[in-house]
Amino acid sequence: MDKRISNYIEKINADGGRTKVGITTSVIGLLSNFILFLIKFFAGILSGSVSIITDSMNNLGDSASSLVSLFGFHLAAKPADKEHPYGHERFEYISGLLIAVIIIFVGFQFFLTSIEQILNPTPIAISGIVSLLLVVSIIAKLFQGRFFSVASKTICSTTLDSVAKDSFNDTWITILVLISAIVESISGWHIDGYVGGLLSIWIVYGGVQAILESFDELLGARPSIEELRQMKELLDQYDEIVGYHDLLVHNYGPSRTFATIHIEIDDSWSLTRSHRLIDKIEEEFANQLDVELVCHVDPIAIQSEKDTAIQRQLKAIIKSVDRELRFHDFKVELIELQPTILFDLVIPSHFTQTNQELENEIIVQIHEQIGRNYNVNIVFDRLDLLEEL
Repeated sequence: MDKRISNYIEKINADGGRTKVGITTSVIGLLSNFILFLIKFFAGILSGSVSIITDSMNNLGDSASSLVSLFGFHLAAKPADKEHPYGHERFEYISGLLIAVIIIFVGFQFFLTSIEQILNPTPIAISGIVSLLLVVSIIAKLFQGRFFSVASKTICSTTLDSVAKDSFNDTWITILVLISAIVESISGWHIDGYVGGLLSIWIVYGGVQAILESFDELLGARPSIEELRQMKELLDQYDEIVGYHDLLVHNYGPSRTFATIHIEIDDSWSLTRSHRLIDKIEEEFANQLDVELVCHVDPIAIQSEKDTAIQRQLKAIIKSVDRELRFHDFKVELIELQPTILFDLVIPSHFTQTNQELENEIIVQIHEQIGRNYNVNIVFDRLDLLEEL
């Protein structure tokens, strides 16, 4: 089944790209969820079960979500304009936020209905036709979940990934509803309202989680470890560069990623040679990772024996303070007739010492081991995406 779904999605993607995949899956979700709503609502009316009706309304909410997702993909596909030079792909995240609000609203309304059922229980009657309708719904939701899951992986869509997870959750919800309806019908225990209440809480919880995920994307989430590792592996292929640091990644949608990084290059190189290398790195990022990279060149005096000796001494000093500390952008310059050691110090996120405490300790050791005639200028870097790699 997965192979056929994958081939179908790949064909749509090849014909019209991620927008067509998003719109197609949204239309399928809209129609299938509405049909499931009708099936479960009819089953709920036949049995008199509030939990089945609650489950049906969850599918109606999913239909509304698919409608919002449909408009979201359509608007996200608009090209960049004067007011939005980075395009409109982040609207996909906004549509995900609206979907989450709908989910929470539906869940809260049927929590109130479930409370009413608990306070004033009414008998339910499960029949063969009701059981069959719920089994059909379970099978349909499983297929729907796999379809959305394959589509989300194909176009790297957080919206479709959330919809896929919601479909699989709905499968378990319907199984629970079916079991509770059978138990109540056989035993006479009034558990329908309690099950409906639990389902409502589950629906609201899923909506809250979706809101938090949408906020992460809109605020600017940290790239995944795998994405950072791919960038590092690509940069490590270039033996010509001395080092790299200060990577920043900006996401303007699922397929719109911008990044900046500082590249350390031998200061004896000509501007033309440095520019040629930087162009090559930026082109590789675009072709292999689909990332629009801008590189900043940091010239490093690796040909100077004196500067190299000071750098080795500084490295030993930094390691003596703490082995997890790193530094970059090392330079020795004459500033206002005073020799000055300049560098950026990378601080791990869990570090507890203050900048001032570290600065005092490092400067004391520099003056003792390298020379008291040197001024020291330290820039503290506590936000380094490459820190964990």
